[in-house]
Amino acid sequence: MNIIQQQAMMGRATRDWYGVINDQTAASPDMVRTGNMNLHASLPVHNACRPCILKDDGTVNYYVQKTDVRKKLDGSPADSTGADGQCMTEIGPYWRLPDNPLGIHAVSPVPKPGWQYVPKYYFPRYEGSLQRSTLKLCSVVNTTTDFRGGNNNAAWDASPQSLLGKPVTNITLPNFRTYARNRGSIHWNLTTYQMDMLFYELYMIEFATKHSQKAVNTSLTSLGFKQGGLGNGVTTANSTEWNTFNSQNPFCPCGITDTLTNHWGEVSFTVTDFGGAGVNRTFTANRYLWVENPFGHIWKLLDGANVFHEAAGGNSKLYICNTPANFASDTASNYAYVGNLPSTEGYVKTMAKDSRCIMYPSVVGGSSSTYYCDYYYTPGLINAWKILLFGGSAFYEGNAGFGSERPDYSSSNATTTFGGRICYIP
Repeated sequence: MNIIQQQAMMGRATRDWYGVINDQTAASPDMVRTGNMNLHASLPVHNACRPCILKDDGTVNYYVQKTDVRKKLDGSPADSTGADGQCMTEIGPYWRLPDNPLGIHAVSPVPKPGWQYVPKYYFPRYEGSLQRSTLKLCSVVNTTTDFRGGNNNAAWDASPQSLLGKPVTNITLPNFRTYARNRGSIHWNLTTYQMDMLFYELYMIEFATKHSQKAVNTSLTSLGFKQGGLGNGVTTANSTEWNTFNSQNPFCPCGITDTLTNHWGEVSFTVTDFGGAGVNRTFTANRYLWVENPFGHIWKLLDGANVFHEAAGGNSKLYICNTPANFASDTASNYAYVGNLPSTEGYVKTMAKDSRCIMYPSVVGGSSSTYYCDYYYTPGLINAWKILLFGGSAFYEGNAGFGSERPDYSSSNATTTFGGRICYIP
């Protein structure tokens, strides 16, 4: 069946939407563009996204330049320390094509009958920091001791292991939830499962691939389309070196990608003594839609998703909630059962689609270069509730990416490699 026939089966004109055909039977992670080809070049849904500084009451204090987030639109310096608000990316509203037999992921800037409305939301530009004096979760670039990251080890402040300006870790999911709400309302939350998958879908449509770690290529195709991917990200650390260096606390500074002039790309940075005294290591941080380290560096905790792994012979059941007032751990109450995650680990081969969580791993059996290219971890069937982590960590290499997930930790777990991101849901 060719693209024209597939579009006809959808029963919709192609002039106001653009997307990709996701053939999950094909090993290649690359997808075929469909819909309005001019929109694939102009990307109206993607280009409507804007980096901004958001106040605690949910109003935009000011927008910053798309080509330099360190500046306001008038060219004056922007303040990313938190004094003016949180550093966010405004996304939406737009419409997306829900589950369909053709496997098409598509978006439109205008209303379309039967399409899912995605209301405006604010995604954090940086990995989450914590203001220690107020216990408020943040998306900022702040190197003062009040925002010390990781496990808050002050003894490293003057050393290469310093946690100043780094994201916070070693906090449980319930506490992260509380620290986000400490900003003043229930609109502030950890990023949700649905939100992260919407973000992944935007990437897939823009770059026409499920492989988030493809090499960065800033050149357009002859038709004006994006190509390549986001690169490895901060995923190439040696785990033993990292543990010796700073007990696997964060080492990538928040704001390291602010020098980029595109909303996507990568920046190299060097960590002194990472491999031992006098042995420096160089890493590459990336960003997408101005969001730094969308995968890799540290695992990101997600809210609005609970997984119950039944005992042997059962299923790994995924439950989703998109109502922040009902977010809670270790429960199915006020959550919707959407389907089963794989009961064994491996590279994700197939994802199921659902309007409540957008997509979720359903079958493993791929590799680091085929299908979704990202790894799924599970504790197996153990008769217990678990939380979901997303993206991979600094030594995850080819296992990391937008599709990398692990529902194998309890809500009471806190480690130096687990962090999170604050978001605002109007």
